[in-house]
Parts: sequence; structure tokens; C-alpha cells
Amino acid sequence: MGISKFTGSGGKYSCNDANAEFNAKILNMLNEAGVFWQTGELGKVDEGGGGTIAYILANQGAEVIDCGVGLMGMHSLYELCSKADLYSTYKAYKVFLQLN
Repeated sequence: MGISKFTGSGGKYSCNDANAEFNAKILNMLNEAGVFWQTGELGKVDEGGGGTIAYILANQGAEVIDCGVGLMGMHSLYELCSKADLYSTYKAYKVFLQLN
């Protein structure tokens, strides 16, 4: 599963950035459950990208972190993902929903 602790552009304006405590809580939860994860980035520097709504929730005061399946060719005719990545994301969401 891919995790991006921040998204957006223009510094802290119109973006989200998970604080260290929330980030550690999520990563510890995944590690204890044996979920494989990796960090990632979304979009080009200062151009944003990704179509995520995390910044909207963050601007309302919610703790957010972007996570999901890494895809090649998103929104193209053929999207590719690894079965292992897909399964790890399923396990992560399941653990998160069971513990929260």
C-alpha cells in the first residue's frame, strides 16, 4: 500500500500534511498487523495533483493521510496494479476499520 503524508501545492496553502503523531499511529498499526506499506508522492512539486480530497478534510480540522493502491496508468484504458499491493491495501483498510 502506498502512503503519502502530504499533498497539495504552494507550501501549506490548500494542502494537507499529517503530523508526526498521527503518522506514527497509522504506521504502527500497519506494522503490528503485518501490512506491507511504502511511502509515495502525489503530483509534481508545486503543481499538486492526484485528485485527492484530503486537503478539504484537513482544512476542516480532520487528521488525514492519503493511502491506497499504487497504479500505473490511472484513468487510462488499462490500469495496472500488483496483486500484492491490492491485497496489502485491503488488509490495511480492514485493520483500520476494525481498530477505529
